[in-house]
Amino acid sequence: MRVHEVDGSPSPAGRPDEERNRPIRPLLTDSFEVWLKEIGESRAWSGCAFRLFGIDGSELARAGDLTEEVETVLRECVSRAMRSGGSAEADSMPDGRYVAAYSVEEPERYGICAVLGFVMPTAAGANACRLLAEAGSLHFRSRVAAAAERRLLHRIMKFQREADRVWKRKDLLHDAVRRLHDQIDVPSLLRETISIIETLFTGAELELHLSQDYAAVDRRVKPLVFKQGVDEICARSFLESRPITAYGEDGSVEVAVPFSGKQAVYGVLDLKLKAGEWNEAELPAFVMLAEEAGSAFEHAKLYEQSNLLIAELQLINDMTKRLNQSLRPKEIFEFITREFLNVFKAEFCCVLQYDREEHRFIVMSSNIPAMVDESFPADYGFCGIVMQTKEPLIISDYRDSGNVESKLMEVTGARSLIASPIFVGGEVGGVILVAHRSANFFSYDNYKLLQVIASHVGLAIANATLHAAVRRMAITDNLTGLYARHYLNEQIQKRQRQDPGGSLILVDIDFFKRVNDTYGHQIGDQILVQVSNVIKSCIRETDIAARWGGEKLAVYLPMARVEQALRVADRIRQRVEAETEPDVTVSCGVSEWTQDDEKISPETLFYRADMALYAAKNRGRNTVIAG
Repeated sequence: MRVHEVDGSPSPAGRPDEERNRPIRPLLTDSFEVWLKEIGESRAWSGCAFRLFGIDGSELARAGDLTEEVETVLRECVSRAMRSGGSAEADSMPDGRYVAAYSVEEPERYGICAVLGFVMPTAAGANACRLLAEAGSLHFRSRVAAAAERRLLHRIMKFQREADRVWKRKDLLHDAVRRLHDQIDVPSLLRETISIIETLFTGAELELHLSQDYAAVDRRVKPLVFKQGVDEICARSFLESRPITAYGEDGSVEVAVPFSGKQAVYGVLDLKLKAGEWNEAELPAFVMLAEEAGSAFEHAKLYEQSNLLIAELQLINDMTKRLNQSLRPKEIFEFITREFLNVFKAEFCCVLQYDREEHRFIVMSSNIPAMVDESFPADYGFCGIVMQTKEPLIISDYRDSGNVESKLMEVTGARSLIASPIFVGGEVGGVILVAHRSANFFSYDNYKLLQVIASHVGLAIANATLHAAVRRMAITDNLTGLYARHYLNEQIQKRQRQDPGGSLILVDIDFFKRVNDTYGHQIGDQILVQVSNVIKSCIRETDIAARWGGEKLAVYLPMARVEQALRVADRIRQRVEAETEPDVTVSCGVSEWTQDDEKISPETLFYRADMALYAAKNRGRNTVIAG
């Protein structure tokens, strides 16, 4: 084929200043109002404030009240965004609020036309605010672009009225453009594009070559191939971003036109016609249609991305709320295992916690039976990589991952993996592993979402761990490590409601005042600790030992009769006499309760044990008596 090249791109020559600075204030302010109305339907934007600035720094529109300090910080961000042509984020958070500014590009890509400022509460975290602001800016850009497209359509319609001789053709093009811009999801738009072109160019053979994979939409949608001798005209049109026409020796024609939007070229429309079916005058219409389809495709992608970001933010918000409702780490681990399987459509999930004392990862929750209660060294497999790098990772195919050992991947036969560290107190406190048996299953968006959610998981675990520590402090005696008296009372009350019986031992150190007077209170404290350790070593895990007050200690034995309690008390007495330094002895009073008792209460049980202890003291101490 001989190739006849037609450059359909706009002239690179500079435009007059008055065209560059044409008034677009109404377009921006109208788009701002439409955008505000659309985002107002989402709770994610509650409590946010917005400002729209022109390229000269003047404020065009606003929503929400701000303090003077926040206004100043926001204007600094706006100035930086104007200079960079991108986005800018405040270094600090005035009044505890996230502040950022995003430049708004002109629809024709000749520069920025405005800057959109965001001031947001930081309840969901800075990362969530940043994602929401990015989604909002993308959404606003799509509204501006849509308004610009409507203005362009108005000019096209005016031109149609003036050109009667091409009325029918342009009417068809107008209808085609309307139909394209009516589509808000990508698959529907691609099918509509193919249908429209086939209607306008009857008998032509059409293919749409895209740089992204949408082959499942239609058989005529194909991936763009960059190989010598394979669709070279399409590859050139894509790379050079201009229409190219090629004529065959038999008179056939192939026309390749870029399928592009305002931000990028997304593919090529390839039209093949037989001899005599092509009119060179139809090329501008074909180019315009391709541009409109590409622009609509871009809007649909922006809309799709905005919805995805908003959905992810809502998911993060919901998960954060549910995570913070639980104050037990085990419940948190089990919850995120279930949720991650659902959110990422994964087959396997494993959550591991890092034990700093043992330097091992312990499996806390998993839907893989072979992984339950497993533990691994700190440098093992993908956990070790995450631990070392402190970064998330994504594995497209485990078979190509080298010599990394992974029991999870081997046992399940999984090939795809995403993993993220769980940061607790600034250090790696665990790792989340999500896997699937299909290769290339997880996307980069999945990878980023896991990283964001993992940060909230770390906060929830830190909160639960802190709560557990505070709870332990509240029910534990600091000196002896035994439970506090109020906790013992609560547990006895609970047991008396559900058990048939139980026993109580009161332990009192003999002549403890003499120990303090002779050796000092520091030695007296050491004696208390020694006796407490003896008691803990003489009882079962289900028994409850507490400091009753001063030198008096107590042990409750659930489901134990008085005979068994007497043996335990005597064992405590003997070991205290043999193992304490300096030597001390203890006296013990024992009591029991059963459901046959006339009055069942902790007070009655303690009273009887106390009376028995009093009797043991009067009998000469270093003895055990049952009351």
